[in-house]
Amino acid sequence: MANFWLELPKNFSVLAPMEDVTDTVFRQVIIKAGRPDVMFTEFTNCDGMCSIGQANLIHRLKFSSLEKPIVAQIWGKTPENYYQTAKLCLEMGFDGVDINMGCPEKSVIKQGACSALINNHELASEIIKSVNRAVEGKIPVSVKTRIGFNTIVTEDWIGFLLKQNIQALTVHSRTAKELSDAPNHFEQYEIIQSLRDEINPNCILIANGDITDSTHGVNVCEQYQIEGYMIGRGVFQNPWCFNPTIKIDEVSKQTRLELLQFHLNLWSETWQNSKSYPKLKKYFKIYIQSFAQASDLRVSLMETKYIEEAKKIIFDNL
Repeated sequence: MANFWLELPKNFSVLAPMEDVTDTVFRQVIIKAGRPDVMFTEFTNCDGMCSIGQANLIHRLKFSSLEKPIVAQIWGKTPENYYQTAKLCLEMGFDGVDINMGCPEKSVIKQGACSALINNHELASEIIKSVNRAVEGKIPVSVKTRIGFNTIVTEDWIGFLLKQNIQALTVHSRTAKELSDAPNHFEQYEIIQSLRDEINPNCILIANGDITDSTHGVNVCEQYQIEGYMIGRGVFQNPWCFNPTIKIDEVSKQTRLELLQFHLNLWSETWQNSKSYPKLKKYFKIYIQSFAQASDLRVSLMETKYIEEAKKIIFDNL
């Protein structure tokens, strides 16, 4: 097996998979700001990928060679569809396949998918077996999850996962019920690390939840003896969060606007007219903050109807 997880540096960094956010364009923006060691795709639904709606989802698996190593994150409820989608990911050249067993979104829980699998060990096991069968041992299989559904069940759930055939495990140290509202239970990583050493010493562990930047991530890894850290929501406040040489409080207006300009240009080049322009607007606040008149500039950008209008506004403000 070509297991890239074993080749990563100590205290490695990962950009988290985020719904309708971490597409190939945004991943390349983050690389320009400060490259993480590993990239994850957006969540990609296996059941949709195995239906007539595949054409509407396949863009989620688009990536460039610049983004490698890159992991395809998939979710769903049907083992056979996991098999077919994981097989496609292998053929597309992904470095790994990750199974989403942590998303707390109510609509997916109702389907019995993602964090609902915490309460369905039998189906979770079948899904992992299906993905492993599809990749034929050629690339690693991993899981991203939480420490419980309604209550913390770290020993039961994480212990169960560590007994499966997975090469890496990312744990968001909150329950599904807590969403992102409660403080992250960092102390649970002591239990998780101990379980890993006892059950599956070769499984790579990644910490996730409330990690703000590379310095914080390295501290978490060192404190709990975990191999890597993952940042998700932190990029909305600091797209340079993986770059230890940049202090966010010192980033100038010009630097922020130049990164947004890069994002706009790459969006045009990559998606052209295949993605709706309004989808791009959610990113504006990432860049347009923490400088004089940022709010006014952001309002102007949100009022634009075409990407060329936004490009002109940015150019005029540089």
